[in-house]
Amino acid sequence: MPDNAVSSPGPLLAEQHAGILTLTLNRPERKNAITPEVWARLRDRLREVSASNEVRAVVLTGAGSTFCSGADIADTAGMDEFPDPSDLIDTINDTIRLLHELPVPTVAKVRGAAVGAGWNLTLACDLVVAASDARFSQIFARRALSLDTGGSWLLPRLIGLQQAKRLTLLAEMIGADEAHSLGLVTWVTPPDSLDEFTNDLATRLAAGPPLALAQTKDLLNRGLDRSLPEALEYESRAQSANLQGLDVLEAFAAFAEKRNPDYTRAAATR
Repeated sequence: MPDNAVSSPGPLLAEQHAGILTLTLNRPERKNAITPEVWARLRDRLREVSASNEVRAVVLTGAGSTFCSGADIADTAGMDEFPDPSDLIDTINDTIRLLHELPVPTVAKVRGAAVGAGWNLTLACDLVVAASDARFSQIFARRALSLDTGGSWLLPRLIGLQQAKRLTLLAEMIGADEAHSLGLVTWVTPPDSLDEFTNDLATRLAAGPPLALAQTKDLLNRGLDRSLPEALEYESRAQSANLQGLDVLEAFAAFAEKRNPDYTRAAATR
């Protein structure tokens, strides 16, 4: 998807500008509840990003006043693409995995409610910016459902087992400030500053060294499951790749010339 391009209207909007891809859940009349069609479209967009050198940062958000109210259990739009229910589950799981492992920084921009699968979408992102009036709930237990969309893996790693059990077993609704204090939101901003703050953040991320950021993200994602010797080995491999690339030359030149670096050749090697 080229810069300055906007996808056709639909349940998932995609807009790319200056290397930043903004993906917007676009069902405000249903509080951006996710249908099978939306899961499939989001998965396909994330696959495109994984294979592209044009996107340098991704922002995930919702249209209107709500981020996402979770799965739409009343609307089966797109279900004909999944004759076997397990195929839909696979698509949902692929979407969460792709979002978590995407080789570019990802930012969730949250206004209003982020509930169930909607909240877990934000947790699969690298950073979360929330309006001060945003609200969050792991609502599954209220629907007689167990956790899905990666919640059982993401939550304990972010906040520890006990707090993860509290949020999921009680299915409480919590505010942005409490989510921030728990470590589930990176920044809280006034509602009228949310767009500006997120745009500035995404711009700074998109200006970073793409290969180094991708490798740092991967090292951190996998670090909790590795021993220290294993982590050191993988760090060495990643750093060797960085030192053979053009980005590090640009970084050193920019430092010497007292200017901002211009990383225009993503993952290029000498």
